[in-house]
Amino acid sequence: MRRAPTISTDRPAELLGGLSPSQFMRRHWQKSPLFVRQALPNVRPPLTRAELFALSARGGVESRLVANDGSAWTLRHGPIARRALPPLRQPGWTLLVQAVDLHAAAAHDLLVRFRFIPAARLDDVMVSYASDRGGVGPHVDSYDVFLLQVAGRRRWRIGRTKDTTLREGVPLKILRHFAPEQEWLVDPGDLLYLPPGWAHDGIAVGGDCMTCSVGFRAPSRGEFSRELLGRLADEEAPESAALYRDARQPATTTPGEVPGALRDFAIDSIRRRLADADTVDRALGEVLTEPRPTIFFDPGEAIPPGSGVVLDHRSRMMYDSRHVYINGESFRAAGRDARLMHHLANALALDAAALAQLSAPARQLLDEWAEAGWVRAAVDGGKASARRQR
Repeated sequence: MRRAPTISTDRPAELLGGLSPSQFMRRHWQKSPLFVRQALPNVRPPLTRAELFALSARGGVESRLVANDGSAWTLRHGPIARRALPPLRQPGWTLLVQAVDLHAAAAHDLLVRFRFIPAARLDDVMVSYASDRGGVGPHVDSYDVFLLQVAGRRRWRIGRTKDTTLREGVPLKILRHFAPEQEWLVDPGDLLYLPPGWAHDGIAVGGDCMTCSVGFRAPSRGEFSRELLGRLADEEAPESAALYRDARQPATTTPGEVPGALRDFAIDSIRRRLADADTVDRALGEVLTEPRPTIFFDPGEAIPPGSGVVLDHRSRMMYDSRHVYINGESFRAAGRDARLMHHLANALALDAAALAQLSAPARQLLDEWAEAGWVRAAVDGGKASARRQR
């Protein structure tokens, strides 16, 4: 895994067509599309066609096979064995593999390039392979996406969504009415950014087409409330042991009715939990850094003296003003330890000199993370990481 590049939010970026990250976020993020010719010159696919096919056959890897013979659409969910894929020369099919960044270091390196956007919003890199005329039909995504062409050619057509009616009788969410406003024939290195709600249709031209989609997390209020309330419910709090009491409950002739006092007690219990900002903060950080259910870490060893450390590419690490979060767990951090841990979350690495500044408890914690496989020793001592934090 490469260390995160130092990000200057005000410096023009080739990736964004000469815009600085700050300009891009003001002008385009969640507002309007951006197309950049040769955003990444000389780009190469993060994995070979054969490696992508092998990944789609693995259990625990989300993959889909979409095909259109000109009259009907078909959809198959993985795992998909290589022998189940259509012949390469057969037109009109696409293989899509999610979260390739968790399995291929080069895909993770691609995701790292977009860390001018908060890591809490970054989701994954999906890689799609398509034969000639392969695609998934005109559709709308509910999240932001960067579409980077890494092999072959694809024709993209985009337009504002004026009618969200979907075609009936097909296994995909394909728009019934699609009115493209712009189109491009893209080559490897070309990049298209689309905000949520923009309809788009990409069709491979000539086959052997590979596109990387950098997607973003856009949780709904319902998702957040379910996950946060679940975390809060699992955590014991001092006041949670308080029992409901109803010494003034009179005899009743309507025993099936829920007592108003019990209802008030239940609502007050929830309010007390939500009023504890520290508890809510920890629940949020743990939810945001929870690894995917299919991710497992290989046990490692404590960091040897004189070595730097890098974050495993499958780890999620974030922080707030009082806590550090990693892989669904939360830790208190303050002072120098907090600054160094923040640096690790931002730069994905700490050099040996910075590591030596950690307190004994923080260093012990880092060794525990290394033994769990969440971080590992840097092969070069971490010298290439960003400057030591002071």
